[in-house]
Amino acid sequence: MITVHHLNNSRSQRVLWLLEELDIPYEICHYQRDKATMLAPPELFAVHPLGKSPVITDGDITVAETGAIIEYILDTYGNGRLRPARGSKEGREFTYWLHYAEGSIMPLMVMTLIFNRIETAPLPFFVKPIAKGIVSKVKSGYLGPNTRNHLKFMESEIGKTGWFAGDQFSAADIQMSFPVEAAQARGVFGDYKNLAGFLERIHARPAYQRALERGGPYNLMS
Repeated sequence: MITVHHLNNSRSQRVLWLLEELDIPYEICHYQRDKATMLAPPELFAVHPLGKSPVITDGDITVAETGAIIEYILDTYGNGRLRPARGSKEGREFTYWLHYAEGSIMPLMVMTLIFNRIETAPLPFFVKPIAKGIVSKVKSGYLGPNTRNHLKFMESEIGKTGWFAGDQFSAADIQMSFPVEAAQARGVFGDYKNLAGFLERIHARPAYQRALERGGPYNLMS
């Protein structure tokens, strides 16, 4: 049986959701972030050398990275579900979004989180103006324009069919859920009605709600 090594308020929530959508039995091993640093606990290093989540174990197999986990679950247990046909236009879109989520948009979301924290962090009075000036330059010159460009692209693409890979819900939508939620939580969401509608649809899915019940509090949106 699959065991999900689940860190609270993390990307591993998507793995729980995928398993719920596929109705695959699984177990959860819960881990809590350090309240001071918000980092994963050292116990996760016993599961994977990087000590990160998400990571799953399935017998003697260990798989890390959300995209790799999604592919493993679909290949092993999916029976063709939640994935467009390989070689089709939708199949190519599926592969693209599966990698885009972590390779393109999430680095911007992580940078946004870090720079937002720098802005509000307690600093010596003589350092604060310098830090805020650097943050302002990075946000206005690089982070803001690039983030808006990506969000406009995502808004346009999701507006075509309501889903990211063809006209049917797929695991690509599960993968893309976290960066879209992160954008809303980071305060950079803007007036993107198509993306807002996407969030409403996925949050209403019974499997999404069951995953929240099993995974515990999920406060990314707060």
